[in-house]
Amino acid sequence: VMERMLDERHAREFLELVRYEAQRAGLEPQLVLAVIDVESGFRKYAVSKAGARGYMQVMPFWVRLIGMPGQNLFHPRTNLRYGCVILRHYLEIERGNLHNALGRYNGSLGRPEYPDRVLRALRGHWTPGA
Repeated sequence: VMERMLDERHAREFLELVRYEAQRAGLEPQLVLAVIDVESGFRKYAVSKAGARGYMQVMPFWVRLIGMPGQNLFHPRTNLRYGCVILRHYLEIERGNLHNALGRYNGSLGRPEYPDRVLRALRGHWTPGA
């Protein structure tokens, strides 16, 4: 994260925010970092072809489903909160099966490419001593 952020202070604040929102949703912060790595490459203003926004590439329809009108998915805390809550929701639906939950998160359930990329990032970059 440090090399992708503008300065060390900003990186530390971001990591603390990730830790807080991940733990709030009952997720490992390293998993959330791996999702962000694959989804947006840590680009705050990333927008996918499908319209997903921000670090965790949250689709705007989630604001209508579980949020409040006017919430900005480019705001870091808002984006991380939505992304973590959505991933937790899919983990519950999949009874803890991380591979399937990641597939649901990405809209690619049944195709292994995306979950495999996140799990590779988790092992390769975000798991201490891996």
